[in-house]
Amino acid sequence: MKGVLSMQIDPITAALGSTAASTTSVNGVNNFESYLNNASNNSLASIFQKAADTYGVSVSLLTAMAKQESNFQANATSKSGAMGIMQLMPSTASYFGCTDPYDPEQNIMAGAKYISELLDKYNGDTSLALAAYNAGSGNVAKYGGIPPFKETQNYVAKITGYMQEGVTLPDGTAVAANTSSNATSTSGTVDNSLFVSQWDSLEQDALQDILDRFFNYDDYLRFLNMFMKFM
Repeated sequence: MKGVLSMQIDPITAALGSTAASTTSVNGVNNFESYLNNASNNSLASIFQKAADTYGVSVSLLTAMAKQESNFQANATSKSGAMGIMQLMPSTASYFGCTDPYDPEQNIMAGAKYISELLDKYNGDTSLALAAYNAGSGNVAKYGGIPPFKETQNYVAKITGYMQEGVTLPDGTAVAANTSSNATSTSGTVDNSLFVSQWDSLEQDALQDILDRFFNYDDYLRFLNMFMKFM
């Protein structure tokens, strides 16, 4: 099965690797000001800003996603194997050139590129892009909008709420609310299993037609659960 999946994905070779921080040295002694500048440049706030500037995605969206996905925990790993702050599955991380999913900058940059592509795909519709990030664009297409999965609807609602309220990063940086968000709010309490999240469009789009022929949604989840045990 691994071979089948690998044939469905044409990996991107462009790397999103982060540049290692360094400090200047004067007569063998690190320059403290340089150290502070590098520390600041590698803060979560600066990484999110860099990702936003690079891929044209709002900081409020990226930080809201990170809050929901991992609560900004760089070493977070879900039961399904999603990793890091933006909870990237291994295939997604590889596709976007993220060689170390637990590196905050690589992870955030890859997640930002992914959601940026989804926003482009859905003509800037934040709700649909988030739904696709969580449940796969195949399901968005199948249901003609946000899929009727409680997890996905709650996922979109929770992130929408964070965007409207604003979030505070672990380093104390406050991110202002995005009052122009077009994400659609729905009711409910989010399920953080992240099982469907990041078994994503990259694979789901390629396999959707096959899966639709043989599985209903519950069968599909059982299949994924069995498959992940053999990864």
